[in-house]
Amino acid sequence: MADNFWAPVKLSIEIAFTSGIIVLIMGLILGKVMANAKFTGKVFIETLFLLPLVLPPTVVGFLLIVLFGRQSPIGQLIEWLFEQPVMFTWWAAVIASTIVAFPLMYQSAKTGFEAIPEDIEGAARVDGANEFKLFLLVTIPLSLKSIISGGILSFARALGEFGATLMFAGNIPGKTQTIPTAIYIAIDSGNMHLAWLWVLTIIGISFIMLVCVQLSKSNS
Repeated sequence: MADNFWAPVKLSIEIAFTSGIIVLIMGLILGKVMANAKFTGKVFIETLFLLPLVLPPTVVGFLLIVLFGRQSPIGQLIEWLFEQPVMFTWWAAVIASTIVAFPLMYQSAKTGFEAIPEDIEGAARVDGANEFKLFLLVTIPLSLKSIISGGILSFARALGEFGATLMFAGNIPGKTQTIPTAIYIAIDSGNMHLAWLWVLTIIGISFIMLVCVQLSKSNS
């Protein structure tokens, strides 16, 4: 019973943490680039970044299968490099979680970057700071509350990902079975006691993270 309960919890946290790191890096870089960018077609690129927020999870899962499946060039390259397909693996779950969580991190980071007065960054450049030091020592600290909020929300979104993960990574116990997919199987098999334990666990984790977001905003 204990093993059956903790395996999906541990796996969900590992996947959400890994995808959270990837999303954080991507969100900071792309958020900074797009916050300062002015070019034709910017609105379409940003729409593409935010699209996973509104697409049904099954559509995201379908597109991931098309992009990374064994018949696709990317899928074949991955299989050639690692001698196994990416579908139905731990990394497939990470990819699915990353795709659906990225828009939250991107939007939060970009909003934080856009709120920084240009004269502050300009003063840092006059003082001799290069772009990397400016980003690391000025831009990120001034946007920290937005970045933290985006990171927490992204982690929560990755933790609760179900549809795309089920389609792309499957539901393999101990390998790709996360809390949401485990709840689905438990209900389907009539094991309501175990389903309730997972439901209460993910509600508790999500509640704590949302409280942290609210505290971060109230201290701003």
